[in-house]
This record gives sequence, C-alpha cells and structure tokens, in this order.
Amino acid sequence: MRVVSGIQPTGNLHLGNYLGAIRNWVRMQDEMEEGSECLFFLADLHALSQPHDPAGLRAATLEMAAALVACGIDPDRSVLFNQAQVPAHAELQWLLNGTARMGWLNRMTQWKDKAGKNREGQSVALFTYPVLQAADVLLYQATHVPVGEDQKQHLELARDIAQKFNNDFCTEDAPVFTLPEPIIPGEAARIMSLRDGTAKMSKSDPSEMSRINLVDDADTIMQKVKKAKTDPEPLPSEVAGLDGRPEAANLVGIFAALAGQEPAAVLAQFGGQGFGAFKPALGELLVETLGPIGARFRQLKEDAEALDAILARGAAKARERGVPTLNAAYRALGLVRH
Repeated sequence: MRVVSGIQPTGNLHLGNYLGAIRNWVRMQDEMEEGSECLFFLADLHALSQPHDPAGLRAATLEMAAALVACGIDPDRSVLFNQAQVPAHAELQWLLNGTARMGWLNRMTQWKDKAGKNREGQSVALFTYPVLQAADVLLYQATHVPVGEDQKQHLELARDIAQKFNNDFCTEDAPVFTLPEPIIPGEAARIMSLRDGTAKMSKSDPSEMSRINLVDDADTIMQKVKKAKTDPEPLPSEVAGLDGRPEAANLVGIFAALAGQEPAAVLAQFGGQGFGAFKPALGELLVETLGPIGARFRQLKEDAEALDAILARGAAKARERGVPTLNAAYRALGLVRH
C-alpha cells in the first residue's frame, strides 16, 4: 500500500486545515503497516496556477512543513517534500498532457468555479493543473489517495488518464501506471467560521475572530470561542435539533471531531445546557489539543535551515521512488532518453 497526498502551502494555518486534512494524514501514517508507505508533499507547483507572491510562497512552504511536523508527520516514517524539488512531477505532467483530453478538463467543476466567466483570462496552468495532480499520484504508483468531496472528480480524472495511457501504449500484462483507489476520510470534518456557520473557516476571512489559528495561545483560543456566534436556545439533546442552527452545529461538530466522538454523543452530554456551559468546555478541549502543536510549530518555524533539510531529505527519497515510473513512461511513448 502506498498513500500519496498533497496540500497547497498556505500561510496562517487554522483549525479547519488541521481537522480537515492534516490530522487524517497523521492517522494514516501511524496506522500504516510494515512495507507500506505514505508520501506527503507541499504542492508549491500548483500555486503557480494563480497569481502569487514569490517570497510569500517560499515562506508559506516552510510554514506548512513546520505545521505538518508539529501536527505529527514524522519525516523518518513518511516521505515529506515539496514538488519543486522533484522535477519528475512536471516532466510526467507533460507526458500525460498527450493523453488527457480537453473535454475531460472542461468538465472539471473546480475549473468552472475558479475561472468563472473570464475563462480566456485564466492561466493555462489553472486549466491543466488536474493533469499535474494526476502526475503527482501516478508518479509514485500510488495505490490509495485521500480525497474529500471536492477532489473526487480529480482522482477519477487521474484514473481515466492512467487507464487510457496503459491502453494506448502498454501491453495488458505490463501497464505503466497503477490506478489509485480513493480513501474517504472516516469523518468529514468540515469546519465553519466562528462568525458565520454557513461559511467555511478560511484564512482569507478579514476577521481574526472567525478562525482558530494553530499559533493562537490559550487565552486567544478561549476568547475566540467565548465570542463565537451562537443563538439564544440551549443545545438540543438530539442531532435533529441542530437543523437550522448552523453556528450551534459547527461548535458541536468541532467538539465531536476533537474528542473523537459522534455529535450525538456530545449532545447526550451537553443537551439542555446553554452555550455558557458548553463554550468553556470546548475552549479547554481546543487548548488541550492545539497547545502542544502550536508550541512545536512556533519552535520549528524559527529554524528555516532545519525545515529546508527535512524537505531536501524527503525530496531525495521522492526522486528515487519516481524514477522507475518516469523512465517507463518515456519508454512506452517511444522517447529516447539516456
């Protein structure tokens, strides 16, 4: 089993990043059987599909590396690297561009959403980045890829590209690419804003009170939870009672995700109580969970040299693992490569 997954380097990491993706990565690493492997990468090449600040991208890449290690990704047990140090990602994307079809990419929901009405003004990279995503996982013969709802379509595209390539250029008993299977996280931890239960928690929200940052100290976390938007009704005793109460549902969902419980179990404990009792309990659980992560993150973030070394070691391992697939793809296409 080989699990491959990437995350775009974005600064100001928050609770949504941790519960939505990073914690699942740590769990997969810790549950991996002997002989299996996880490869986790910072998708800095994908950042080029949108306007970006080069210095900001560099800083965010190191910050994300620090966050992943602080949250529990062990560079000695998993392969942790950034794309830009493994040119085979971009090489394989180009080889796969000959197999991918315009119609397939035109149907990508995220392309439609991000391009909007100004498709002609978008970068080619934004249109073709699902092909780079396919290269990201096919390069390493990934058997499994963790996907959320918004990435299912892209994994299906990767499988389509791999299947067509194998059909067009390989014999049936010697395919170049493994078709990866999806891993659907056990819990869909969709964390919403503390100021608006209908909007996703985001670093782009101008209000710092809308999110819990990984670097927030205990007092800040407690203050943000205390001021989180709620409604005047007490918590219900059953999940159905959260319908139409997005802020209450969000806080219960955060508690459940942190405690490893179902929302029903949280409501069995706190049902009938007001937020005056629930919020302090939630704040304490957040501090208990994020406190050690934040402390480790701040320590790591100050040592850019150590972070560079971690990424360089991971990239060397990744390059080694990607070479056989890349060479096989060149050979299958009839390209002479010495």
